[in-house]
Amino acid sequence: LWWKWSKKAFCSVFLQRVYYLSLEFYMGRTLQNTMVNLALENACDEATYQLGLDMEELQDIEEDLLIACFLDSMASLGLAAYGYGIRYEFGIFNQKIVSGWQVEEADDWLRYGNPWEKARPEYMRPVHFYGRVEHTADGVKWVDTQVVLALPYDTPVPGYRNNIVNTMRLWSAKAPCDFNLKDFNVGGYIQAVLDRNLAENISRVLYPNDNFFEGKELRLKQEYFVVAATLQDIIRRFKASKFGSTEFVAIQLNDTHPALAIPELMRLLVDIEKVPWEKAWDIVIRTCAYTNHTVLPEALERWPVDLFQNLLPRHLEIIYEINRRHLERISKLYPGDTDRISRMSLIEEGDVKKINMAHLCIVGSHAVNGVARIHSDIIKNTVFKDFYEVDPEKFQNKTNGITPRRWLVMCNPGLAEVIAEKIGEDYIRDLDQLKKLLEFVNDDAFIRDVAKIKQENKMKFAAHLEAHYKVKINPSSMFDVQVKRIHEYKRQLLNCLHIITLYNRIKNEPNKPWTPRTIMIGGKAAPGYHTAKMIIKLITSIGDIVNNDPVVGDRLKVIFLENYRVTLAEKIIPAADLSEQISTAGTEASGTGNMKFMLNGALTIGTMDGANVEMAEEAGEENLFIFGMRVHDVEALDKKGYDAVSYYNRVPELKQAVDQIAGGFFSPSQPGLFKDLVNMLMHHDRFKVFADYEDYIRCQERVSALYKNPKEWTKMVIHNIAGCGKFSSDRTISEYAREIWGMEPSLEKIAAPDDPR
Repeated sequence: LWWKWSKKAFCSVFLQRVYYLSLEFYMGRTLQNTMVNLALENACDEATYQLGLDMEELQDIEEDLLIACFLDSMASLGLAAYGYGIRYEFGIFNQKIVSGWQVEEADDWLRYGNPWEKARPEYMRPVHFYGRVEHTADGVKWVDTQVVLALPYDTPVPGYRNNIVNTMRLWSAKAPCDFNLKDFNVGGYIQAVLDRNLAENISRVLYPNDNFFEGKELRLKQEYFVVAATLQDIIRRFKASKFGSTEFVAIQLNDTHPALAIPELMRLLVDIEKVPWEKAWDIVIRTCAYTNHTVLPEALERWPVDLFQNLLPRHLEIIYEINRRHLERISKLYPGDTDRISRMSLIEEGDVKKINMAHLCIVGSHAVNGVARIHSDIIKNTVFKDFYEVDPEKFQNKTNGITPRRWLVMCNPGLAEVIAEKIGEDYIRDLDQLKKLLEFVNDDAFIRDVAKIKQENKMKFAAHLEAHYKVKINPSSMFDVQVKRIHEYKRQLLNCLHIITLYNRIKNEPNKPWTPRTIMIGGKAAPGYHTAKMIIKLITSIGDIVNNDPVVGDRLKVIFLENYRVTLAEKIIPAADLSEQISTAGTEASGTGNMKFMLNGALTIGTMDGANVEMAEEAGEENLFIFGMRVHDVEALDKKGYDAVSYYNRVPELKQAVDQIAGGFFSPSQPGLFKDLVNMLMHHDRFKVFADYEDYIRCQERVSALYKNPKEWTKMVIHNIAGCGKFSSDRTISEYAREIWGMEPSLEKIAAPDDPR
């Protein structure tokens, strides 16, 4: 059916195709999502029941596979879209917590095979590395290269009940069969076979480094591998299309990782297809668009020129030529402005010459977008200000979104049903209809139903924690949750300071009627990120003290959720009462976890950062717990100079908490364990934790007070759910389609292959 539906969608309906290139698609299970989208849940439940099987147990057996909100929405909106990436043998590592420390284990997600994928060896493509460039009378030739084969594996992506199935194609690296055997003795043969592994390492493992650029050759190989294989595939499909010159292709570069699509497409057009440079460059710009995902300088990709010279010599020549023409244009616009020319160059001069991949993406694309309005503004006003001044029409915003199929219907069926009873089921395809819930904000029965579903989800998650983590928690306590990658800018340390402050207050006044809280923090630290690993150790150490203090009892519990991943998110998000989105204003591009919590009936405590700003607009700022500095406050503090010590000296509860961490209160067997963390907070904290501490604590007091009034709390929850319409990935993808790809989304349902004609 997948092949029939795919063919039908592409050949009968569309003349335009979009290709979404990403080095990582987030992991998740596929079975239940597919049943929801194909309207087969009840039928499959019944069938498995008759076979004496339990559908929930069956779903639990499935490994986390590859999913992405955007691919779901593209299929649901009837867009002819392909996701392209790498079929990593090992995904993001599994996290084990041993004695409070993160330990990484390989995620061998393919060990039992993957029933959703289909290998397509007939579309295998060669990818070239190394070699040298020859300039001949017949044109430029890239010769004496090493070849790696790219073998595609296809995974179906079904739209929501529209009989359209798109394809995600992931490339696996294979060594060619004709590896050179210089001598035929056994040793030479064995070594040659073993050397095949070097080629196949390209798709071995996903780089887990979060918001930190590591200039490793293997990573650059991965980036070129996916781009080279994909572009050959795109051109093959374009040439084979019966639409010929009436077919249009759009390529979306998700971050700078697939930036090599720009010079590679130029190489294919100029060197192979013999298209003149100007015409080829026009095609490249009109085809490619770039999504920026971060403003943190350490995360932006800058590849050493020497590495390029060795690995991709022809691409280096092409990038130099792109840069020469680009700087020529800038020189004409700003004669004599050498500083600007230096800032805007694709090549950064210095001890080591580097290629700035974000600059390459901007110059080689017709559209550049951020992923939340505040983020897109920051890009235009700071990081890429020079480029915005030259080409303001290129810059757009596309606020991120999430698929309501996975993040409501599938993970929170109880809430989805309660909503459907009030406003019908159409909201699943048109999330803006959630606004209709505002009519029921004061409806006692609806308030009771929403609160009841939340309590049931909490009970279920408490049972899961007891079964899998051997932890007993109080299901009537507030579930206060911060789950995201561990990073200084996400400020798990601010959360830690609140926990310690709350603990100290309970110890000081044990008889006061405190609002009970279970504070759960989860997320993985990049394996080489020492500070993030120390933050995990601090959280677990605080938990050891707090959870075993009889004075505190079950009024405060601290749990670190081991191995946070999509599957665990689907359990914790429907159960959360409070969602912590507390990054320093101006650092989080958008976030999508914030939207998932909001849709599932959690209230948000957060800064005016990323998509939080638009969430507050949609639900009403009075329905979120907003605290802390705004972007302009952070900028003002940067100008003035942030002095953490002054806050430490001025705020007694902050001083007490920091002294406890520094003095070994939470690490009695190793009193100096956290001295580096404390030193960072006091003297090198780029993310200004102390500056937001007092406002955060005050805001948390408001949270505790409201939680004691369940009816008012739930009314605020309903306001939040009603404000979620904007945050559907269907809306995001519709904007990409209309404003970047030149495509028109459609909710039309096409006939299934077995429908009577």
